[in-house]
Amino acid sequence: MNAQNDSLDKAVPQADALANTHEVFNQATPLQDYNAFRGDTALYDAVLREGGERGVEELDRYGFETTRPEVIEWGYQANANKPEFETHDRYGHRVDQVNYHPAYHKLMDMATREGLHSSPWTDPGPGAQVLRAAKYYMHAQVEGGHGCPITMTFASVPSLRLTPSLAERWLPKVTARGYDGRNVSHHDKQALTIGMGMTEKQGGSDVRANTTRAHPVGAGGSGELYELVGHKWFMSAPMCDAFLMLAQSPGGLSCFLVPRWREDGSKNPLQVQRLKNKMGNVSNASSEVELRGAHGWMVGEEGRGVPAIIEMVAMTRFDCMIGSSGGQRQVVAQAVHHAANRAAFGETLLDQPLMRNVIADLQLALWPLERLRAGLTPGWTLAADDEGRILRFNGTTEAQVDYQSDEPSSRPLPVYNARHDYLLILSPADPGA
Repeated sequence: MNAQNDSLDKAVPQADALANTHEVFNQATPLQDYNAFRGDTALYDAVLREGGERGVEELDRYGFETTRPEVIEWGYQANANKPEFETHDRYGHRVDQVNYHPAYHKLMDMATREGLHSSPWTDPGPGAQVLRAAKYYMHAQVEGGHGCPITMTFASVPSLRLTPSLAERWLPKVTARGYDGRNVSHHDKQALTIGMGMTEKQGGSDVRANTTRAHPVGAGGSGELYELVGHKWFMSAPMCDAFLMLAQSPGGLSCFLVPRWREDGSKNPLQVQRLKNKMGNVSNASSEVELRGAHGWMVGEEGRGVPAIIEMVAMTRFDCMIGSSGGQRQVVAQAVHHAANRAAFGETLLDQPLMRNVIADLQLALWPLERLRAGLTPGWTLAADDEGRILRFNGTTEAQVDYQSDEPSSRPLPVYNARHDYLLILSPADPGA
C-alpha cells in the first residue's frame, strides 16, 4: 500500500509538468488606469490654447475615470450584446421595447451625469464648449455607440429653443444630469433623452422628398399639436423619450417634436417596425418606424422645417468629428502601448525603425484632426437668415450655405481658418446626410 502511494506521489509532479504547456511572456498588459488627458499632448495643448484652463483639474479626473478597467469592460460588453427588440409584452400590449445590455445603461448614466449632453447649455462661459468637447473626446474612446443619443440630446437644445413654449416644458429635463432608461412616459422621468428621425425610403438624405404628413389637431402653427402619418426609414436610439422629425404640414415641410408617449399617458403610435442589422456601432439600436397618427408639436415656423432641424444636425456633425477623432486617438494609444511592451529581434517594436515610422504616421494623421476639432469649438457659430445658413468663425462670416434653393449648389465650399491654418470643405448639397 505504501509503495503504491509513493508511486502516486511521484506521478503528481510529472502530471503538473504536462499540464503547464508554456509560459506567457512578451505580451503587453491591458492599457488601463492612465490619464487619457495628460497622456494626450495634442489634447492637453488644445484645451489650454482654446481657453479651457479652468477645467484642467476636472479633465484630469475624467481622464482617469474613462480608463478604469470596469469602464473599459462596459464598452466591450455593450458591443458584444446587441440590443433586442420586443413589439409586444407577453399579455399582447404594444410596448416597442428595445432591451440593452446593462453595460450600455451604465455608460449612458456615466455620460449624462458628467454633463456630456448638456454642460455648455447649463454652465455656459469661457471654455464651456472646449471642456465638454475634451470630455466627449475621451469618453468616445471607451465606446462610441451610446454616444449617439448623448449627442442628439445635446444637439436638440438649439432647435427646441426656437419654440419657447416647448423649451420651457422640455429643456429642464433634457439638460438634467441623470439617466432614466425605463420604458415609461416622459412625465414620469426627471431626465430625458432626445433622438432624431429624418430619413425616408424614397428620399434618403433628400429630406424635401419626405411624404410623412402632419395634420393640425387644432389651430396649427408653431408650438401647436399635430398628428403625423407616415414613416422613417432610419431612427437611431428608439428608446429616446422624444424625437425631432420632419413632415409635410399644410404650409410645407416642417419640424416636429414627437414623444413616445401622449400627454394623457397613453402610448403614442410611433411604432418601431424592426432594428437595423448593422456591421458596426452595434451597441446603439437603429430602427425603422411608422407613425400612425402620432402626436407631435411643431418646432419653429411652419414650412421652415429644414432650418429648424439643421440647428440640431449641425451640432451632431460636430460631435461626429469629435467622436471619430477620439476613436482614432484610442487606436494610436493602443498601438504605441503594444509596440512599447513587445519585443522582437532583440528590441522593442517601438525601437524598430519601420515600426516607429508606422506609429509616427498614425500620430501625424491624428494631430490635424485634433487641431481642427479644438479650433472649431470656441468660436464656431452657425446662424440662419432668410437666405440660408451662415457659418461664422469668431464672428467673421466665412461661408453661406443655401439650403432653401430649389437647385442647391453641389460645389464644395472651402472655409479657411487662418488662426489655426486649416481648410474645411463644406458641401451644401446634402444637408440631411
